[in-house]
Amino acid sequence: MSDTFKDEETEQLFQLVHMFQRSALLHMGMLPDNEGNLLYNLAEAKAGIDMLQVLQNKTKGNITEQEERMFRGIVSELQLQFLKAPNRRRVMEDTLAESETVRETFANPQSGPVEDLSTAKDGEE
Repeated sequence: MSDTFKDEETEQLFQLVHMFQRSALLHMGMLPDNEGNLLYNLAEAKAGIDMLQVLQNKTKGNITEQEERMFRGIVSELQLQFLKAPNRRRVMEDTLAESETVRETFANPQSGPVEDLSTAKDGEE
C-alpha cells in the first residue's frame, strides 16, 4: 500500500479517481490514445469530470483533509483544462493544416504556392 493513503480502500478510491481523470484528459486531447491519436470529445470529458464531482461530494467527511485537498485539486485542474480545450483543439488543427500545406508543397512543388523574386517589379530596383 502507498504511504499517501491511510488504507487500501482509499487507495482504490483514488485509483478510480485516476481512471476518470485519465479519461477526461484523453477526451480533451491532452493524452494520446493507444495508437497515438489525440481525441476531442468534450461531452465524454465533461461526463468524467461530473462523475468525479459526484464522488467528491459523496466522499466528503469520509476521507482525510489531505485526500480532500488532493481530490479538489484534481477536479479543479480538470475543470480549468476543460475550459481551455476548445482553444487547444483549434491551435492543434491550425498547426496540422499548416503542416499539411507544407508537406503538399514539398510533395508537389509544381502545384505549390510560388513567389517569383527573379524580376524587379515596376518602380522597384
